[in-house]
Amino acid sequence: MPVTETTKQLPAPVSPANATRVRLWPVWLIAILALIIALALAFWNWQQWQTHKTTMLVIQELRQDTAQLENRYGSRGTEQSQRLQSLENNLSAQRELIATQQRQIDHNARELLEAGNRTRTDWLLAEAEYLLRIANQRLLIEKDIRGALSALESADEVLRESDDIGVYPVRQQLAREILSLRGIQGVDRTGLYLKLEAAIASIHDLTDQALIHDQAPGFRMTEDPNAPTDGRNMFVRGWNRFLDTLKQVIVVRRMDEPVKPLLSPDQSAWARLNLQLMLEEAEMAVLRGNQPLYERALNKAINTVSDWYDLTNPAIRGLADTLTELAGRNVDPTLPDISQSLGLLKERLAGRLATGNEEASGTEREGNDS
Repeated sequence: MPVTETTKQLPAPVSPANATRVRLWPVWLIAILALIIALALAFWNWQQWQTHKTTMLVIQELRQDTAQLENRYGSRGTEQSQRLQSLENNLSAQRELIATQQRQIDHNARELLEAGNRTRTDWLLAEAEYLLRIANQRLLIEKDIRGALSALESADEVLRESDDIGVYPVRQQLAREILSLRGIQGVDRTGLYLKLEAAIASIHDLTDQALIHDQAPGFRMTEDPNAPTDGRNMFVRGWNRFLDTLKQVIVVRRMDEPVKPLLSPDQSAWARLNLQLMLEEAEMAVLRGNQPLYERALNKAINTVSDWYDLTNPAIRGLADTLTELAGRNVDPTLPDISQSLGLLKERLAGRLATGNEEASGTEREGNDS
């Protein structure tokens, strides 16, 4: 039996397909980008939280400063009321003193009328004494240099008309006192007070733009409507707007130079009110003739203007110049003593009265002897 070889027909072996490799690097890239974005957002939120915290602290400090300023303004108003009351009391006392002296002068005049042995010289000497009293009152009580000088000159004219040779020392002393008063520069208190009032009124007209420099962030210069609109100017304006926007985003601070901080609206109101109080204090010093208080108040006001305000602003520059000019004024000049002439005239009047009494007594004795 023939052996036949049978070949088993088997399926051809199939080579396994190469497994597709999964690419994971896009997933990692997305994950890294998401992580970076998350970190950036977290850092931005942290910055915003810090800014909000700082802003709240600043607002709290401003509220405390405003409360302190209100308390100070209230106490200052009470103090000014007390000072005005004290001035009114002093004025009432001075009026009573003047009335008393007027009654004394009237009494002396009646005595002169009742006396039968009074001459024209006695009348002139009494008038000169009255004028010298008025001059001393004007100078010591009212500090009126012009009024006192006018009264002294009138008294000298009256003494010149008298024929009494004994008034020579009085006129000699009067000449010295008149010369001393002419050497004093009078104080225009009304003018100084009105200038300070005008300065206070100008403070209320100050705007917030006067508190910052023209290069500060947020400041906008107004464009000239008459400027030509060619392409070059448009390019320049666009470039300037770009620079302004860049300055708002990026702020460069130099630590080697002092920088004035920008004021908020609350700080601006506080600065104006504080400056007004200083000038009102200077007004009170003018009325009272207090030179140290006057200089201290104006120097504080000048320092406040230079520290808080932009001196390149014309209104601020004018206010600073006015305050500097007022600070150099003298509101309390040294007053001389003009009472010596009055004392000499009183001695002369007493001497004439004693001489007249002696003559009258001698006449009576001669009449009795006869």
